[in-house]
Amino acid sequence: MDTGEDFGPWLARQLKLARMTQTQLADAADVTRAAVSAWITGRATPRSETIERVALALGTDLATVHTRTTDTQAGLPVTWYHRPGYHDGGRDGGNAAAFAFDADVQVLARETCQNSLDERLAANGRPVRVRYTLHELTGEALDAFRKAILWDDLHPHYRAVSQAASHQKVGRVVDAGVRDMFEKGRLVLLRVDDYNASGLTGDDYGDGKFAAVVRRQLESLKSGRGAGGSYGLGKATLWATSALGMVLINSTLSVPHEGRTERRLIGRLELPWRSVDGRGYAGPAWLGRPDPDTEGADVARSWWADDKTVESLHLTRDSDEPGTSFLIVGAHDVASLDQSTSGASGDDEDGAADDGTRDIRAMHRRLVEALGRDFWAAMTGGGSRLPLLETSVRTLRNGEIVLAEEKVDPGLTQPSRTRALRAFYDGTTVDRLTEAGQVALRTASLRLPHLGGRPGTHGTHQAVLLVTDAEDADGAPNEVHYLRGNRMTIKRARVGDLPLGVTAFQAVLLAGHAAGESAPFAEEAEEFLRAAEPPEHDRWGQTEELTLRWSHSAHRRISTLTTEVNTGVRNLVVKPKRSGSQESAKLRKALTVPRKSAAPKRGSAQALPELDGLDASIGADGEWRITAEVKLPRVDELPAMTPVVLLDVRSGSRPKLDWAELVAVDGCEIEDGVLRFTPRARRAVFRGATDVASHPVRTALTRLVLELRAGKGSEA
Repeated sequence: MDTGEDFGPWLARQLKLARMTQTQLADAADVTRAAVSAWITGRATPRSETIERVALALGTDLATVHTRTTDTQAGLPVTWYHRPGYHDGGRDGGNAAAFAFDADVQVLARETCQNSLDERLAANGRPVRVRYTLHELTGEALDAFRKAILWDDLHPHYRAVSQAASHQKVGRVVDAGVRDMFEKGRLVLLRVDDYNASGLTGDDYGDGKFAAVVRRQLESLKSGRGAGGSYGLGKATLWATSALGMVLINSTLSVPHEGRTERRLIGRLELPWRSVDGRGYAGPAWLGRPDPDTEGADVARSWWADDKTVESLHLTRDSDEPGTSFLIVGAHDVASLDQSTSGASGDDEDGAADDGTRDIRAMHRRLVEALGRDFWAAMTGGGSRLPLLETSVRTLRNGEIVLAEEKVDPGLTQPSRTRALRAFYDGTTVDRLTEAGQVALRTASLRLPHLGGRPGTHGTHQAVLLVTDAEDADGAPNEVHYLRGNRMTIKRARVGDLPLGVTAFQAVLLAGHAAGESAPFAEEAEEFLRAAEPPEHDRWGQTEELTLRWSHSAHRRISTLTTEVNTGVRNLVVKPKRSGSQESAKLRKALTVPRKSAAPKRGSAQALPELDGLDASIGADGEWRITAEVKLPRVDELPAMTPVVLLDVRSGSRPKLDWAELVAVDGCEIEDGVLRFTPRARRAVFRGATDVASHPVRTALTRLVLELRAGKGSEA
């Protein structure tokens, strides 16, 4: 007997599919019932001449029986099974999980790549490879694909959804997808393949990865300790990205199921409730082989397909390496309409108007952009650490290359941060930035609370902060990327309160397992931060899980960490000020901010506090952000002073701006906008931000004047 599934389990499944008993096979093959039983239990195998009669009885060819790499076509054929409507009359207008995410290929890339990272086979040390293939079908190729997915059987269901589209949001999306396919004669397929991943292992209905992805909602069965996902919602992005609500799946398993590993196929359709030929259907449907073990064989299960079937469904994988291929049928990218994607014409090659949601070139670019932005760290190696991930994107039309496969290079998409991470892995970081290209390292403390809300600190995790010079290709400067175990960027945050003229930088915070397996309390930090992420996994903050497992104030530990990170960054990038330095002179000239305070004339020669140092920058919302140092005279009693911020003009009175924020830092207190100084202090520092609503013109076009005025009044 040749390679493939063991003969006994394979034969037992074929008898179920053909609804044939062991006795019936024995009669057809001219053997005893005991002989068939021995084959199925593995106690014996049939002779070559008997195999010919077995193949004839099963209605298949000799090769299929010899290789046993697929099922015979005898008995129950592959078909669509639609879940019947609820007996109590309840109706679903679609899968609510899909509304957790936008129909956005960048969101899809983030969620699917995260899932592949979580399922990486880590034991061999190799990265998981994820490839995105955009494939537009037209003409005969489209007709052949519709035939392969049994479109004629599905059409009545899509027609019913279209007729009710005005009452259902999901129905309107599906109706637009069907009309686009027929009126414009095209269909966009988006396939996501991963290799060196676990695959959809487990039974069709039991507790396993297959059932968690294909059958269930809000269930997450991840393999890794540092898994990114935890809600079981990420898979919904696959169906959300399909205008037809259809995803086809081909999985190569890392652990055999039914003695097999290759070409395990299933399809799932997500539609709203509908009525077809007087019968109500609840919503989802599955493409598979009717399960002979269920009543009336009225449930579809996965099946082991042959190469020809896999090819017709555009699900052929490159190798027998474990992993899964997801084919999104009718892919669209609604979020791209809100993006100014350069080079996207909005028209197809024939000049037909297009809303842009199915522009395969724009989708290609947006996928590459998202992968480089969110997974640059997972694709970066150095020292003894290998990359966790490799990604690429390619685009086809009817099998012909439109855009060649593009491997995402983190060194090109995030050069500064990649340099910083490699320096950490290579052990070449420094304590202080003194030359261009250096990477400085600091630590930031995450004080982990006790489970159950008990007071105190369970332990302190030292996260790793890396800072280096920014390059133009990095995108927005002066940001921190926050990462944990799977090295996906969880959040990006700009560092505020920076003085004008600071050298542009990029920073990375590595927390949990990303800080190193030997980092104190790395496991606990990983668990805590994972619980602090919402379904989108795009920030750390207060979540229901964090509140239930720790306390309602546990998120404040993260806020404290963020504050320490920002302080650490400023200490590294802001150079200590020297009196009379060229930097100070340049700043004063650019901003025309007087170094001395302006005060009204008084009858006595009382010594007054005066401005001695200023830093100013423009904030993210266009506000002026100011840090001022005040020199205090040596007197027993200091008068109250009011800081006033004005716009410098060539003639006329200077327009006064309002304060949105005024905060005492050192040597003073602020009450109702008035500075009151600490007795015997020699210096005072305060910080403020202007109210953008009080700006008469755009901030970048203005010059600033800051004055200290004696007393509580702010009028000149």
